Amino acid sequence: MAASRTVLLFIAIALSGFGLPGALAQTANPSPPPAIAAPPDDPFGEQVTMTERTIVYLEGSGAWDSAFETIVGAFKSVYDAMDKLGAKSDGAPMTIYTATSDTGFEFQAAVPVAQAPASPPQSKNIKVGKSPAGTALKFVHRGSYDEMDMTYEAIAHHLEERNLEAKDLFLEQYMRDPVTTPEEDLVVEIYVPLK
Repeated sequence: MAASRTVLLFIAIALSGFGLPGALAQTANPSPPPAIAAPPDDPFGEQVTMTERTIVYLEGSGAWDSAFETIVGAFKSVYDAMDKLGAKSDGAPMTIYTATSDTGFEFQAAVPVAQAPASPPQSKNIKVGKSPAGTALKFVHRGSYDEMDMTYEAIAHHLEERNLEAKDLFLEQYMRDPVTTPEEDLVVEIYVPLK
């Protein structure tokens, strides 16, 4: 379930430095990371530099029980707004998770554009802004959205094992558009920005 993956990631973030002293941040018997069937060329924990991009995005919130449907609906709204603005996509769509809880999340469904639209969006929900930038760890998930739990569990273990401090947001970049791709065929790059 999507709730568990995000909770695991944010637990790892908390353990990596959000208010827990060093001794408390260690677990007594850490479990080994789950086995992930990833092609050998897929990065797992590769340090990268995210470049700030101009994005057209929709801010929203959703419940984990319907996360994928919520995100796909948000991207449909962004694509519709981009058509009306005459804005052209200049990169893979992304979800920027800005807050999470056990039951839900806040996010930005964003699409990079080469330049900001000449006129402002007509919808109050659609905005133009910048994507996160800076040092991050890159991970790849292949398969359905619901199957990402194991990937996020491995990410949490990776952060904890290396005592890495992550920012309190993360980003999923869809290498296959979630609006047009069957869910089981998704390829998602997950970026965890570091402090």
